[in-house]
Amino acid sequence: MKIVVSNKRLKVYGWIALSYLAFCLFGDFMRHPETFAKRAWNNVWLLSYLTVLNFILFEYTLPYIKISFSRILAGIFLLWIHLMLYAFGLYGWRALGINLHLYFPLIFHSSTMKGVETHVQYSIASVFFYGVVKHFYDHRQLSLSAQQLRLEKKEAELNYLKAQTNPHFLFNTLNNIYSLAREKSDLAPESIMRLSKILRFMLYETSGSFIAIEEELKIMSDYIALEKLRYDESLHVNFNYDLEDPKQSLPPLLLIPLVENAFKHGVSETRSRPFVDIHLLVKKKQLRFVVKNSTDLSAPSDNIRENIGLSNLRRQLELLYTDFKLTVHQESEQFTATLNINLSSHV
Repeated sequence: MKIVVSNKRLKVYGWIALSYLAFCLFGDFMRHPETFAKRAWNNVWLLSYLTVLNFILFEYTLPYIKISFSRILAGIFLLWIHLMLYAFGLYGWRALGINLHLYFPLIFHSSTMKGVETHVQYSIASVFFYGVVKHFYDHRQLSLSAQQLRLEKKEAELNYLKAQTNPHFLFNTLNNIYSLAREKSDLAPESIMRLSKILRFMLYETSGSFIAIEEELKIMSDYIALEKLRYDESLHVNFNYDLEDPKQSLPPLLLIPLVENAFKHGVSETRSRPFVDIHLLVKKKQLRFVVKNSTDLSAPSDNIRENIGLSNLRRQLELLYTDFKLTVHQESEQFTATLNINLSSHV
């Protein structure tokens, strides 16, 4: 079995060793200030041994022990070896340091067993300290990894929703131009120019997470103008807004689906007196967007089956904000969509 030593994990144990060393040094300084320098060096010598031993214990020995007869037997044997290394091994490491003049013998033990007994307490304290710190570090890393996975999943889903919504939006726009071209309308060139502006916006402005709300309104105005080319003077469009801060950030193309829905599923299916009424209010981080449109359905209803544009918009809002409300309501010959967002609740 090939054993791979992770440099990142070695650094973790190095930082744990420095933390434990600082803890020991503080105690030595408070109890033995006159021999503090020598005791500090002794701690460095002992911890160099214990850090390696704790690294092997937590990174290899304990993970090796699993619920199987052979692994349990091997685990018991390995833990017994560790116990011997923590007790007799550490005392032997001290003796080696004394012989190499790398350890100051400040305490003389009456017997080897007495020395082993004293040093095993130091070992057990290190196991407890290293184990607790390692547990919290690993738990923190696991939480960060889970959070990163959630963010990546959210980003992937948002991109998927955009990939659905944008072609849907363009398809409807191209249908409008196709209708004008079939009629050989003189408005076809203007409609192509406006489509070009919309495409440029979608290619270069929607790749980021946010745009200024005034930019969203510009593309909305172009889309409304493009839609109006299909209709005669009978279509009435009222588009007004009240912005406290035109630079307020907003996810790109977030509001367009409600406007698109008003034209595609409302005005285009209205035989008489078609209209679209759009009002946007943004004040103190609170956005209210109301879109009303004519419809031939005369019966009021709250049980409305949402199309792909509205369902995608609702899911995007769930991923982007924690405080929002999107409602749709069918009244007598009028459809109303109302969107309220607390812009400061962005996830």
